[in-house]
Amino acid sequence: MRLSILDLATVGTDTTPADALAATTEFARAAEALGYHRFWVAEHHGMPAVASAAPAVLIAHLAAATDTIRVGSGGVMLPNHAPLVIAEQFGTLVALHPGRIDLGLGRAPGSDQRTARALRRTGDGDSFPDDVVELLGYFTGAPGQVLAMPARGYMPEVWLLGSSLFSAQLAGMLGLPFSFAYHFAPRYTEPALAAYRSSFRPSSVLREPYVALGVSVLCAPSEEEARYLAAPSALSMLQLRRGELRPLATPEEAAGYTYTEAERAIVEEVSSTHVIGDPTQVRAGLAELVARLDVDEFIVSTRVHRLEDRVRSAALVGEAMGLAPLRPDVLAGA
Repeated sequence: MRLSILDLATVGTDTTPADALAATTEFARAAEALGYHRFWVAEHHGMPAVASAAPAVLIAHLAAATDTIRVGSGGVMLPNHAPLVIAEQFGTLVALHPGRIDLGLGRAPGSDQRTARALRRTGDGDSFPDDVVELLGYFTGAPGQVLAMPARGYMPEVWLLGSSLFSAQLAGMLGLPFSFAYHFAPRYTEPALAAYRSSFRPSSVLREPYVALGVSVLCAPSEEEARYLAAPSALSMLQLRRGELRPLATPEEAAGYTYTEAERAIVEEVSSTHVIGDPTQVRAGLAELVARLDVDEFIVSTRVHRLEDRVRSAALVGEAMGLAPLRPDVLAGA
């Protein structure tokens, strides 16, 4: 079982975007030392709590700051970009860091319509299949396309990301690995994975279906501490539901918030599939997902306020899943 990480370069109420990007860089280094397979960053726009709006730029920095871990996008929201531009960006990354770059592609805009217009892209995702095929063609040298330089011969590991059946079926038809966002669309997980596997056609990059599952995980020495550290993420989900875009609260700020019954119900529903607890509880939660869904890899997302808690969680998860022993030097380096 491979373990990987998805990070959002989280900006807290008492930190800056520069702080967040520096923390993400340190987190990538720690993930590499702990034996994680890949480290992804996600494209979001107009969100005060997320500093990873420019994945290609951040990936270049992370790849230069590490040596062996795969680095990539989880993902690039293709409706926001011309496929040619993404081919040039990621072809450049592969040329600079061969064998280490992933290109995860999403169909959602990752923003509201006003922001999408500011990005000069007004598509609604209907052209996504054609855009993906066009993008792949720049890497493989499909006849009739303009030259993307560098792209031909410098192909990253291309993934499709999704939270519904649409991208699952497309990934299967194109013979690409598929990552499902279980952490925010759990009810569609089993149908989407079934659709992916049933529609899968072997390709030049993949002979059999390969599934990574995006899961929200937070591990601490005790369940009580894990729940305390998870409170800012829960509050952030509630704020997002209300259209309130804010930096991530501190654990102390989140602990001081008084929930109404309705708000508590929303948070409990949204976080019901998150894997939160001590190492034994986290191992059991992840093992249940493996047994039920037969996934090949976990993409672990941990939204906590402090870098030290993020690194410790990754170390405890890795140890619980047999990835690596807990490394005091890694924790000290956080």
